Amino acid sequence: MTGKLDGRVALVSGSGRGIGREIALKLAADGARIVVNDLDADPANETAEAIRTMGGEAVVCAGSVTEGGFADRFVQAAVDNFGSIDIIVNNAGYTWDTVVQKMTDDQWHAIIDVHLTAPFQILRAAQPVMSAAAKGEAAEGREVFRKVVNISSIAGTGGNAGQINYAAAKAGIIGLTKTMAKEWGRYKINVNAVAFGPIRTRLTEAPADGVGKITVEGKEIRVGVNPELLSQMEQTIPLGRVGTPEEAAGAVYLFCIPESNYITGQHLICGGGFVL
Repeated sequence: MTGKLDGRVALVSGSGRGIGREIALKLAADGARIVVNDLDADPANETAEAIRTMGGEAVVCAGSVTEGGFADRFVQAAVDNFGSIDIIVNNAGYTWDTVVQKMTDDQWHAIIDVHLTAPFQILRAAQPVMSAAAKGEAAEGREVFRKVVNISSIAGTGGNAGQINYAAAKAGIIGLTKTMAKEWGRYKINVNAVAFGPIRTRLTEAPADGVGKITVEGKEIRVGVNPELLSQMEQTIPLGRVGTPEEAAGAVYLFCIPESNYITGQHLICGGGFVL
């Protein structure tokens, strides 16, 4: 396999399912070697196997991004198997919605931890590896760009009723992105964010007779958008429909290829023109 990302090493959190899986497949199709992560080992292994089937390279680092020591383990998986880190996509997450007066502290912290604290910890753990590589390249007179893409949401750019925890975390990701772009520019690391609008995944789709459910670390969480509400929303999207995981992955890909080497500290909304 050859491509714009040939030989690059990418960490993609939450890549066993949905958007994360499509990001991993998209990067691998262009030559990147992938460290696949998911809360559950089975979907992570399925993504890794799909990458190998297409002729790519992948290893699995299963587990929750919020568990103690995960960030170090994730980074070490890249170093041990591929020797470097070139791309980090902080994608893992889920929603746990309710209005502010009904939201518990556990509910607040769970969403802040997975969407904001975990990306911070992964970037902190990766810093020694990425900075050492950059310093070595600079000493040789070479300019090599690396990429970080943090996943935000239009809930973080415009707010969304019933999602105070998620909106706060995703707004925080934009601040984290802009700060890391300033700190890591000297290492030639581009740090950008993609804020997704309505994308059709298991977190937005619900059965016709009600709201869906997912299980996260023993907690059963209601997810999904009522089909009638989703249909009404589509009528307000300028492009006329909800996006696909493949299209979401395409937006992330733009920030991973060499054409984005002089873009950093930015956030791109991938939402078909829909804004909150």
